[in-house]
Amino acid sequence: MDQFKDKVAVVTGGGSGIGRALVLALAREGARVVLADVDEAAMDGVAREARGLGVEALTVRTDVSDLGQVQALAERAWQAFGGVHVLCNNAGVALWGGLERATHRDWQWAIGVNLWGVIHGVETFVPRMIAAGEPGHVVNTASMAGLIASQGLGVYNTTKYAVVGLSETLAKDLKPYRIGVSVLCPMGVETRIRESERSRPAALRNERGPAGAEVELIGRYLAPDVVAGMVLDAVRRNELYVITHDEGLEPLRRRFERMQQSIANRKKA
Repeated sequence: MDQFKDKVAVVTGGGSGIGRALVLALAREGARVVLADVDEAAMDGVAREARGLGVEALTVRTDVSDLGQVQALAERAWQAFGGVHVLCNNAGVALWGGLERATHRDWQWAIGVNLWGVIHGVETFVPRMIAAGEPGHVVNTASMAGLIASQGLGVYNTTKYAVVGLSETLAKDLKPYRIGVSVLCPMGVETRIRESERSRPAALRNERGPAGAEVELIGRYLAPDVVAGMVLDAVRRNELYVITHDEGLEPLRRRFERMQQSIANRKKA
């Protein structure tokens, strides 16, 4: 896709952070936007900002871990606008602590939002997008934590590695349909993701509190609008990876060097 004017874009987690920035960046380009979030007040505020830019904006309260709610989101989008061209599976939560201390509730919550949320978006929206026969694009928000493992981020790493793998395969599967795929892998971004517990369902909360201290990320913290601009540029160029920080190159290089060394060691044995 090389332009967004008069297209329809759906953004989950659209009430704050990267999601809000994506909504407003798309609105500035003339796209009609559908916002999904569990925080209705925040979502309504972003929708007002989008309408102030001269585009239509629809809000749908959506818990992406619930397939039925994502299906309802798609139905509302099609009813309102007749189609969807850009799908941003962006909703996500973060949690910290060693895997040896992770609870079943931790796994349920993180996988439900970070992975099932993306899966629900793909299985609900993509068949409709294919049936429409128009060019489109899917953006899945992962993380640099989906490419590089960090101690104390094991549950989060697991979900984000899965999103990267899903996206890499989805890009191959959707190529015949003129639907591109990008996977967003940021490092530090100035968002409220460190406050994810605010949206954790009561049934999935840990009575004993967090499993560990927050992990400090290396490198700069970027403004969400900077990241959103990178995403739109990647969509225009149909680029798979959106790696936002130059600081990520060195740990990526070390990771693949270790893989290369493993093969070299095997050949020497």
